[in-house]
Amino acid sequence: MEEELKCPVCGSLFREPIILPCSHNVCLPCARTIAVQTPDGEQHLSPPLLLSRGGAAAAPPPDQDTAAGAACGGGASANAAGGLGGGAAGGGDHADKLSLYSETDSGYGSYTPSLKSPNGVRVLPMVPAPPGSSAAAARGAACSSLSSSSSSITCPQCHRSASLDHRGLRGFQRNRLLEAIVQRYQQGRGTAPGASAAAAVAVCQLCDRTPPEPAAALCEQCDVLYCAACQLKCHPSRGPFAKHRLVQPPPPPSPPEAAAAPPSAAATPSTGSGCKSPGGAGASAARKFPTCPEHDMENYSMYCVSCRSPVCYLCLEEGRHGKHEVKPLGATWKQHKAQLSQALNGVSDKAKEAKEFLVQLKNILQQIQENGLDYEACLVAQCDALVEALTRQKAKLLTKVTKEREHKLKMVWDQINHCTLKLRQSTGLMEYCLEVMKENDPSGFLQISDALIKRVQLSQEQWVKGALEPKVSAEFDLTLDSEPLLQAIHQLDFIQMKLPPVPLLQLEKCCTRNNSVTLAWRTPPFTHSPVDGYILELDDGDGGQFREVYVGKETLCTIDGLHFNSTYNARVKAFSTAGLGPYSKTVVLQTSDVAWFTFDPNSGHRDIILSNDNQTATCSSYDDRVVLGTAAFSKGAHYWELHVDRYDNHPDPAFGVARASVAKDMMLGKDDRAWAMYVDNHRSWFMHCNSHTNRTEGGVCKGATVGVLLDLNKHTLTFFINGQQQGPTAFSHVDGVFMPALSLNRNVQVTLHTGLEVPTNLGRPKLSGN
Repeated sequence: MEEELKCPVCGSLFREPIILPCSHNVCLPCARTIAVQTPDGEQHLSPPLLLSRGGAAAAPPPDQDTAAGAACGGGASANAAGGLGGGAAGGGDHADKLSLYSETDSGYGSYTPSLKSPNGVRVLPMVPAPPGSSAAAARGAACSSLSSSSSSITCPQCHRSASLDHRGLRGFQRNRLLEAIVQRYQQGRGTAPGASAAAAVAVCQLCDRTPPEPAAALCEQCDVLYCAACQLKCHPSRGPFAKHRLVQPPPPPSPPEAAAAPPSAAATPSTGSGCKSPGGAGASAARKFPTCPEHDMENYSMYCVSCRSPVCYLCLEEGRHGKHEVKPLGATWKQHKAQLSQALNGVSDKAKEAKEFLVQLKNILQQIQENGLDYEACLVAQCDALVEALTRQKAKLLTKVTKEREHKLKMVWDQINHCTLKLRQSTGLMEYCLEVMKENDPSGFLQISDALIKRVQLSQEQWVKGALEPKVSAEFDLTLDSEPLLQAIHQLDFIQMKLPPVPLLQLEKCCTRNNSVTLAWRTPPFTHSPVDGYILELDDGDGGQFREVYVGKETLCTIDGLHFNSTYNARVKAFSTAGLGPYSKTVVLQTSDVAWFTFDPNSGHRDIILSNDNQTATCSSYDDRVVLGTAAFSKGAHYWELHVDRYDNHPDPAFGVARASVAKDMMLGKDDRAWAMYVDNHRSWFMHCNSHTNRTEGGVCKGATVGVLLDLNKHTLTFFINGQQQGPTAFSHVDGVFMPALSLNRNVQVTLHTGLEVPTNLGRPKLSGN
């Protein structure tokens, strides 16, 4: 709440707040700093033009400069600028001169000053003190110039401008309620006036000394505290100040009374009549109740709707509010409190939702932290597994390289050893032969020469072609193709492998019609898991197992051909390449208790003529033709009626039920796919598979009504004519799926009536003739 109690200009708690025309508040000392003079172009406009724009055309009173300078000398209570003695009471014709710059007379203007403070509001520059004068007198001169010329003030929040009349800032109302709230807030924090004796003493608001001198008097009109010296210098008891009332400064409240004490006199202005000497014990008590500033000691009794301010009865009789719309103060107070309370309830609900939303966001933050740690741990584990797998594969590959190297080395060493042995043998034989050839004994040489020649030849044959070639190469025939693996590592990234989210059923779009149901669903918001399609499941209407009735990408599905008067449970789940997602919540759907249907133009014979929204049927042929209904029954009891609109030349229309594949070009009941009763104007028969049974007296004519009762709970089919059962139960042991059926020719026209409850009070059956 503290932000609501801070001034938008100084950023501190409100001190003597005033209400601007835009309903925003600003400190009275701050209001003086943001008040500006109207540009010269505005000041030189003629009075009629100023009046047409909402500006004040009247000149200030002659003594205004003096009053404004004295009252505003310190700048702390700028609402005293122009606060002349009895100004409002003595100048009744000037009471309605609050001029607001606006082309539409709305009280707001678009004037943008050039010199601005950091918050965008123009600050009135301080008037330099003339030589030999005090700073207080300089500040009084600044306020005097503010009142003597046309001035305006710009709201620091909405930046709308309002110009000041001859009363200056005192033309704006004091926000006493905000003052009281600020004081209670300060007391609750332990910083309220009266918390310490030193801080509770009222001090002069115009002193240049540090610290300021204690206040000796309070002017109720100027609402400024003066010490003795400043009172004689800035507020003499003569001239325009002769009618001002000076009272004793308010005594500081004691700490136990701080919470219940009303706002201090320095913060709660009060007016009085005449100029009385300081003192008066009743002054503080009078200031507890706000009084009209324009009429002495008159309490507020009414509320001016036009001006949006409380007024007294004299304001209605003598002042500018006489022709305004007014309401009782107490009733308006209660009405506005009720409106505020109602608005607060709405804000409270939104605040509650915001708190719940913040809790949700904080939970999301916590989940994000936990999920982030889990994902980091999972990523580290996966990368470690990859590194471990690569290390194992590295060891395997190194083993292969080692084996290949050892094999090559063995081959080379074996070849070296073999070649070395052969070389040693050949070298020894060569040396031996050379020694033999050195001998000069022919007989001895010839004695061994043949053997030596053979040995040399054998030794030469041992060095066959390829014997002096290496059996293995120094190169390794092992090539490691790591490029795909490197590419895979570079492309290693997160993929969406989460299961699809739970679909949300849109209950506002789920509905039933007759024996069909429509379901709608959607993907939850803020989900990034891909969804390839949905699977819709439905039970059998008796609480049995679910079965798939739809698989696809659509989020809206209608299922037809269900049982009437049955309760179905439905659920849906999403699927993607990652797998099947969880099921949604189960929705319960109830089909219609009774059947509403018409004749089906698509299933009837081409000679059938339908009208009246497919509820009336006749035929263009003299032969009997068949038409079916749009509903199919496999469960429950169903009853419908057919009204005979036209009956000529005694035809034999047939009424009953049939399969969807019944023959359409012959009378109903002549094949094994129809169960019917055909009737003329005197009697009726039941027919199935062209078998005629149970002839019963009593026929039909124009205006007659034929009823058909199909009870699949009892597996029976019964017929009625004009509310009386026609014969016994026509057929028993009927089971399967049946559709309402009718056969007729051009001499008959009937109208179908559906949506009927199963009758319980029909007449007794007529006895059959055979």
